[in-house]
Amino acid sequence: MAAPATPHTRLRHGAPTLLLLLTALATTLACHHLPPCHATFLWDSLKILQDMAPSPPQPCQHQQAPFPFPDTLLHTNPPQQAAATTRHILNNLFTTLSSQSTPHHWDTKAWHDLLNNLQHYIHHLEQCLPANAMLMKRQGPRNLMLSINKYFRRIQDFLRTHNHSACAWDHVRLEACACFQHVDTLIWRMK
Repeated sequence: MAAPATPHTRLRHGAPTLLLLLTALATTLACHHLPPCHATFLWDSLKILQDMAPSPPQPCQHQQAPFPFPDTLLHTNPPQQAAATTRHILNNLFTTLSSQSTPHHWDTKAWHDLLNNLQHYIHHLEQCLPANAMLMKRQGPRNLMLSINKYFRRIQDFLRTHNHSACAWDHVRLEACACFQHVDTLIWRMK
């Protein structure tokens, strides 16, 4: 009497599910064990932002910035979604700060140090996130990424409206400080 083929069929169909579960587990563990730069990333970044422009070149109008940080992003619970949100914020921050229209009064070395710091940390976050984009889409609402994009679009519009002036860039630099503080909350959710 021949053995039924059912056990092999079940194993074959269960393999993709098992692979997704193992990928999720490996990703969660990888994000929990970020390298030593993780501990100092935020403090280093805030210090470098301060060093970039210790004092504005001219008195700026201290108006309320027209780009409030979307607080809904801070309520991201799954560690993988917090890591993906953090990476998306830092990618947008890197894009904004790497603009060629940054003010001339910013310290060039500090500016490059900040961009290197951002790029290095983004790389580490990418290592702890799964390569399978479908997995990330299933774990969180798409509107989180849209909220981030809208937030950074407001920052870009503010810079364009003010002709990328030194004062406008100083507002953006201060907003970057606030951004790093919000990222700190997301990093704690990754743990």
